[in-house]
Amino acid sequence: MEVGKAAARIAREVQDSDTPMLFLNIGEPDFTAPPLVREAAERAVATGRTQYTQALGLDSLRERISDWYARRFGLAVPARRIVVTAGASAALQLACLALVDRGDEILMPDPCYPCNRHFVSAAEGRPVLLPSTAAERFQLSADRLREHWGPASRGVLLASPSNPTGTSIHPDELRAIHGFVGERGGVTMVDEIYLGLSYDDTFGQSALALDDQVISINSFSKYFNMTGWRLGWMVVPDALVPVVEKLAQNLFICPSVIAQYAALACFEPESIAEYEQRRAEFKARRDWFIPALQEMGLDVPVMPDGAFYAWADCSAAMRRLGVDSSWDFAFELMKRAHVAVTPGRDFGTAETGHFVRFSTASAMAQLQQAAGRLKGLLA
Repeated sequence: MEVGKAAARIAREVQDSDTPMLFLNIGEPDFTAPPLVREAAERAVATGRTQYTQALGLDSLRERISDWYARRFGLAVPARRIVVTAGASAALQLACLALVDRGDEILMPDPCYPCNRHFVSAAEGRPVLLPSTAAERFQLSADRLREHWGPASRGVLLASPSNPTGTSIHPDELRAIHGFVGERGGVTMVDEIYLGLSYDDTFGQSALALDDQVISINSFSKYFNMTGWRLGWMVVPDALVPVVEKLAQNLFICPSVIAQYAALACFEPESIAEYEQRRAEFKARRDWFIPALQEMGLDVPVMPDGAFYAWADCSAAMRRLGVDSSWDFAFELMKRAHVAVTPGRDFGTAETGHFVRFSTASAMAQLQQAAGRLKGLLA
């Protein structure tokens, strides 16, 4: 966020120049909600469907999500286990409040999305970040989990595909992790908000395929391009539904009603066709931009199989610019190339000072401009 504020200040200064600021630091699709979704929101307002729903969300939307799991992943996920939430952030908060007690340890990979560990801390738990390597796809491994599981360990919080790396956990590794956790009476929580933006069939499966004890967090923000609508969902075991319902009633009352009615249109064939075209465009951006980074010495150790990020080792580029951290490197790119990126220290402490995260959620033309500027600066 601090980098974003600095980028906005510089952007105002250079907005009329030949090199306006290019924002590759924000994990937000440049696409917005497609026509059917916008029209559904307008109808909800025009017809007065703006009053509270039940805390679990509209039954019709829960059914649509259930049907999406069946059609997209071949999974039978009953609507009764689906809880519609005020964004994935609310789902993560509800999951942590329901499952984490004071002093409980939740294990997760380093690097990982910073808010995930903060949700654990807010529930008075202790997030334990375990360094992960490129060989592990920057994900938690079963071997590392066995090494660090202790008396206070309560479970794991994973993300597949991950922010900041765009990498997913191999299904065999995920099965081993979940089996280990289950044997110790722990919980497996998986952030799957980028699952719809998977580009490799090996990884593009939901953790819900393992069993009905997995807790999956999802969102309408990324694949469905509804970031500001603040709508997500979670899938929980049957026994957890009433617990989450009571928490949601007290904390949120219900998710945005207009957003819920709009989201019903996400699953229309016309909308899905558009989302799939956009997914292909995100993949095309990845396929162009990451080789461009590699050519200029910004190494991406693991090719992302999903999402819209590039987790790049900037060690060599830092030396060229005379800086010794990715934080300073990010500010040099902003000042000298007018390209905003996210420094690695947001995402953990394990070698993250040598990494930056590029977002490829911007249009191809902007990515090409950014690559040209970076190449000129780092040559």
